[in-house]
Amino acid sequence: MDEVVAALRACAEPTRLRILALAARGAFNVTEFTEILGQSQPRLSRHLRLLCEAGVLERLREGANAWFGLPPEDAPGHRLVRAVLDQLPAEDQVLSSDRRQAARVLAERARAATETFRRTGAEWDEMRALGLPAQAVEQALLGLLPESGVGRMLDIGTGTGRLLELLAPRISAGMGVDASRTMLALARARLARADLSHCAVRLADMYRLPLADASFDLVVLQMVLHHAEDPASALAEAARVLRPGGRLVVIDLAPHSNEECLHRLAHRWPGFAEERMRALLRTAGAEPLASVTVPGAMEVRLWPGERLATPAPLDMALVLP
Repeated sequence: MDEVVAALRACAEPTRLRILALAARGAFNVTEFTEILGQSQPRLSRHLRLLCEAGVLERLREGANAWFGLPPEDAPGHRLVRAVLDQLPAEDQVLSSDRRQAARVLAERARAATETFRRTGAEWDEMRALGLPAQAVEQALLGLLPESGVGRMLDIGTGTGRLLELLAPRISAGMGVDASRTMLALARARLARADLSHCAVRLADMYRLPLADASFDLVVLQMVLHHAEDPASALAEAARVLRPGGRLVVIDLAPHSNEECLHRLAHRWPGFAEERMRALLRTAGAEPLASVTVPGAMEVRLWPGERLATPAPLDMALVLP
């Protein structure tokens, strides 16, 4: 009871309620909260600290920045803060003004991230860079999943967050992880909509996910594994956070001879043969299901698998090329 009282006290202050209402729309850093709310950084930092200590706000460190969003869906603080926010009138003038200021800040965030990519020449949209049929791949993925009730989703190597946006109507909560802070800036800008408030992103290494065992119902790796130095370990970590019976979907290139991928786009592997991917899935602890092929300039394949209760021991003889 003491924890509930402490959480309610943390919420019971106008500025902190405004912070929580913004965090329900996506993660923000201290500088952005300062711009939106028009208050000093020391004062806002104190409010943020109190909310985090009460468990109704989550702080995620990314290099020099810290991002603040609502706690995960399964955390007690998430249910409490949602119940509090449900009582706020949508037409409140102060909250409406905050939303307008937040939209301006998010637009600037997306512009800055896009300009960074333009200056460095990074190929952030790999599907476009390779001329792949992105829409057909998305339709194939949707065809592998039920139309609703998918549960909690993890998108490893989320990039711009497109898959979270695509699958948002079918999932209860979505988490995207990526090793690029600039990618995450683009993803946060994409996900800053009221209908995507159940989706979030965070900085993470796909070999060491800061996530609990068996905490997701669906894990997707799209155009990620061909960059992995150790695909077997990446899939084993993906399977670790997947509940038994959950779905693991790998979307990647079939074997090809495109030298540009290996040199300009730094691919570690020239696609994956059917037999090798099935062996990788089995070794990770997932039973392979029927794959789906999407034809195009380069063939894309979707490999779904179902998480087994007891994973098989790692056999590198099966998974090495």
